[in-house]
Amino acid sequence: MNMKILIIEDEVDLRLSIQQYLAHQGWLCETAADFPAGMEKVVSYDYDCVVVDIGLPKGSGLDIVRELKEIESKTGIIIISAKNSLEDKLMGLDIGSDDYLTKPFHLSELNARINAIIRRKKFDGSKLIQFQEIKLSPDARRITINDRAVELTDKEYQLLEYFIANQRHMLTKSAIAEHIWGDEYNQAGNYDFIYTHIKNLRRKLVDAGARDYIKTVHGSGYRFTDN
Repeated sequence: MNMKILIIEDEVDLRLSIQQYLAHQGWLCETAADFPAGMEKVVSYDYDCVVVDIGLPKGSGLDIVRELKEIESKTGIIIISAKNSLEDKLMGLDIGSDDYLTKPFHLSELNARINAIIRRKKFDGSKLIQFQEIKLSPDARRITINDRAVELTDKEYQLLEYFIANQRHMLTKSAIAEHIWGDEYNQAGNYDFIYTHIKNLRRKLVDAGARDYIKTVHGSGYRFTDN
């Protein structure tokens, strides 16, 4: 069964490009162009994830987030906004959104974050995420391979969790950089730091007895897969 996404965005070109990209990735996508249409859809239908702009005609996307929380919806929520304001971001997260993306953003990054939210909600309450012989305990940030503990740095752990949350999907280098390092990666000038972290993560996993699941997609990025 395909996961269903609602895109609430008034910019026509952006709304269409998000819809087309996500549909190509296998999501079922519905759209709304303003606050009333978005609010009507979230109270009438269930979605796996809602992508909502803050600045909408006839209302605020933040009020849609509040409504979803008021009705105790289990829908994942990603706020998108042109405002690169810490206050907006904190407000959005404080009232219950799961993530926040500032325009402009890569569509691959939005797709990766949707995957991560849906997979996290799917694992909610299990306290354990497993991919073959690799087990992650998110609360304790503990990793085991074949039930033996493995020591990872904080960034290596975040990389592994991000890979598993988006298993079998191709992740671009820029999407990985944005998700793990945020604004820091803009100062890097290149992706050498990503290569280093991924090389170290791959070595530690393989040395601990895992198969090499990190596949390089030449010229594009990486895919974490058992295929």
